[in-house]
Amino acid sequence: MNDRTARIERNTKETQIAVTVNLDGTGTGRFATGLPFLDHMLDQVCRHGLVDLTVDANGDLEIDAHHTVEDIGITLGQALNAAWGDKRGLRRYGHAYVPLDEALSRVVVDLSGRPGLEYHIDFPRARVGDFDVDLFFEFFQGLINHAQITLHIDSLRGRNAHHIIETVFKAFGRALRMAVERDPRLGDAMPSTKGTL
Repeated sequence: MNDRTARIERNTKETQIAVTVNLDGTGTGRFATGLPFLDHMLDQVCRHGLVDLTVDANGDLEIDAHHTVEDIGITLGQALNAAWGDKRGLRRYGHAYVPLDEALSRVVVDLSGRPGLEYHIDFPRARVGDFDVDLFFEFFQGLINHAQITLHIDSLRGRNAHHIIETVFKAFGRALRMAVERDPRLGDAMPSTKGTL
């Protein structure tokens, strides 16, 4: 079995980010982003995706959280791309519906090699605590650009902004888990008629 781990560092004048990922983990996470609500959401990806993930981030939060959130998405995308390698033998596609009380979200992922994001969330308010919910789009846009995946995110219903975004992150973790699983029927073949992804 190949090692499906990666560590990526991103250092700019605005942020210093380090991400490690293990696709064959147990759902263990450690986060130090300076943004507790984002840490809580990243933990959902770990636990529901059964990936091990560490994120250390030092960003210009005195300005706002935009650079930090976007750059974490970028770095996580790079780490995922490195960890799954050429994608031979993987299921490639994953999907999940996740409810939380009144909220329900659907996430579908394709390890397509092509970045594409369909993001359909209408938040009932602009902030959860002091976290600007607009930044979740920036996180996922950065992630898909650098993981080179197609990602569809649909909030199907919900009244509570915290519940809505938590269902999205849980569903993303579960869809990712499905997509990166090895398919025993596929063996070492490429999950594409093109022969490459």
